[in-house]
Amino acid sequence: MNRLPSLFVSHGAPTYALEPGDSAPVLTQLGAAMARPRAVLVVSPHWMTRDIAVSTIAQPQTAHDFGGFPDALYRLAYPAAGHPELANITADLLVGAGYAVTRDTQRGLDHGAWVPLMHLYPDADVPVFQVSMPVSLDGASAWRLGADLAPLASQGVLILGSGSMTHNLGEFRGGGVTAVSPYVTEFVDWVRDALLAGDRDRLVNTLTRAPHALRAHPTPDHFLPLLVAAGAAAHDAPVTVLPGAVRYGMLSMESYLFGAAAQ
Repeated sequence: MNRLPSLFVSHGAPTYALEPGDSAPVLTQLGAAMARPRAVLVVSPHWMTRDIAVSTIAQPQTAHDFGGFPDALYRLAYPAAGHPELANITADLLVGAGYAVTRDTQRGLDHGAWVPLMHLYPDADVPVFQVSMPVSLDGASAWRLGADLAPLASQGVLILGSGSMTHNLGEFRGGGVTAVSPYVTEFVDWVRDALLAGDRDRLVNTLTRAPHALRAHPTPDHFLPLLVAAGAAAHDAPVTVLPGAVRYGMLSMESYLFGAAAQ
């Protein structure tokens, strides 16, 4: 199998599962266009651990790891299988790269995994496993983690970073808010320009250099999966912007493909 691309998907809030807006068809079309992976490896901000953990469970449950949302969300299930073989290969790869790694045989898929996958692979027919984010992760180490996972792309693994291009839920206004906060546009434009230029130095320092970075990401967890996905890409991989609207005035749903969709 040729090397698969890597992918960053903005999953925003859990309601993206029920109200995906304009970005869901983009993901569904992308899933159909890409070479079919043997499995999807998801790095999500909703699984953070002291050291790296890899989920090796054969049939992960759908975790509803959120509160205060519509009842319909808690009835959703994403019954994709796990892939213990590739998960264990991943754990071995990371151990070889110098990480302390644990293997988790119990944890289900958090909503950072199953919410975007409901749109990317709506039939839940591609196996999924997760790699946690260490709590000590920063920009440089997130990029390095992606680079250390990169060999899996040649083994049929789609490396997916799931987060949000902007994520200040303290400003969540809900309802019919449509006016986009200017800082969101300025931050997203800065990051997009750095991605399209392949400027690694700017990207790994985004949260200290980009305009309005602290407001766009009061905590770094929803941004770092983007750097994992970018770090996993080949150095000359083309970057494709997957458009997504800004929801609630402050959640940018823009996503990115690193590499060619068609193999």
